[in-house]
Amino acid sequence: MIIEQLYTGCLAQGAYYIESEGEAAVIDPLRETTPYLRKAEQAGARIKYVFETHFHADFVSGHLDLAKKTGATIVYGPNARTGFEAWHARDGEEFALGNIRIKALHTPGHTPESTTYLLIDEQGKNRAIFTGDTLFIGDVGRPDLAIKGDLTEHDLAGMLYDSLRTKIIPLEDDLIVYPAHGAGSACGKNMSKETTDTLGNQKRFNYALRDQTREEFIGAVLDGLTKAPGYFAENARLNREGYESIDRVMERGTHALSPDAFEAAVNETGALVLDVRDAGEFAAGFVPNSINIGLNGQFAPWVGELVPDLKQTIALVTPLGREEETVLRLARVGYDQCIGYLAGGFESWKKAGRETDAVPSVSAAAFAGQHRDDPEALVVDVRRPDEFAAGHVEGAENIPLATLNDHMARIDRNRPAYIHCAGGYRSMVAASILKARGFDQVINVEGGIEAIKKTGQVSVVSGTPSIEKQ
Repeated sequence: MIIEQLYTGCLAQGAYYIESEGEAAVIDPLRETTPYLRKAEQAGARIKYVFETHFHADFVSGHLDLAKKTGATIVYGPNARTGFEAWHARDGEEFALGNIRIKALHTPGHTPESTTYLLIDEQGKNRAIFTGDTLFIGDVGRPDLAIKGDLTEHDLAGMLYDSLRTKIIPLEDDLIVYPAHGAGSACGKNMSKETTDTLGNQKRFNYALRDQTREEFIGAVLDGLTKAPGYFAENARLNREGYESIDRVMERGTHALSPDAFEAAVNETGALVLDVRDAGEFAAGFVPNSINIGLNGQFAPWVGELVPDLKQTIALVTPLGREEETVLRLARVGYDQCIGYLAGGFESWKKAGRETDAVPSVSAAAFAGQHRDDPEALVVDVRRPDEFAAGHVEGAENIPLATLNDHMARIDRNRPAYIHCAGGYRSMVAASILKARGFDQVINVEGGIEAIKKTGQVSVVSGTPSIEKQ
């Protein structure tokens, strides 16, 4: 028997490949099918099942393409209603896979159809649970993403309480817990950096599994939830109803465009120019009106947060050799309308004599000096409110990056605005958005608040933003 976790850091997501006696199953696959097909081919195995723990909201699953390419049966738990052929398991139903069995345990709460899969080994012993977003390491799935009709987050939290106590807690302590997500995912609020653990450890240390009343549990689970990213509902819909083949998406998006063709395509389609280079490279020069969201960060979640329409056409400027990776990572969260990339990258644009733009950047030391000389200068901190509360430049305006599109009016176009975050990734994203919207006096502070603190020359205070600023 083989159990392998395929973890993707950008999405903090765990998919699973399970194999026994020439038969394989994949649980919660990402959209690209190649990794799973390659593993099965190398082992001489046939992928028999694709198990889905629920309708994922934070990524587009690969269940449809994988099933089409292998003939595998897609399996969901009870209450799942799909726009494609799938097997809807009964609570307690078992599926044979070689010499092992996989048992569906209906565990509603994160969503009504959420299902945990229990792996039973060759000797009939319970060995592992694949919990999806029902149980994380250190947390449980947020119960506010599948609200509809009369169903409230309070109702779903109550369902989750029952699921944990009737289906999960009674299981053996030595079971290995394999969740769908780890730290960094927006599907929970207190996830560990660890991506597996024993159930016994979770019973001891996970706040959601401690002895408590239903109302105590509901209060703890709902406390501190932030607004769900805007793309979640659309990703869940795609997973429920279906989507375009990943092969067609990749073929369309990996189309190389000369500077002339790139400019013509952008003008013709109204495409968003998305530059995925590192912040420093982007600051030095970019195609006018580009948005910078760097690949070397939480790329896909930030695209999902800041580009509200999944049908938006996108033209890419990428580091050389990372064009295909970029198209794939966008497709993972449902952005399928890439029309191609700038052949030769930004250098080809410059060599063609095209107009360029840049974002002025200053070091933390230079910012400290300028802030001292002009203490009334506008400072915009784009970190989350909790980060801001822990320590910020005195007098700074807190406009979290996730809310920037809705709060630009709070920034005076006629004044220099120093933009910073924790380390420089989010501030350059924010600066690029503002530049594209006609804010010509934005200045990026390199190194963010950590570098500013090290100068010792700027007053850093604690305290939450006022309500209207959140």
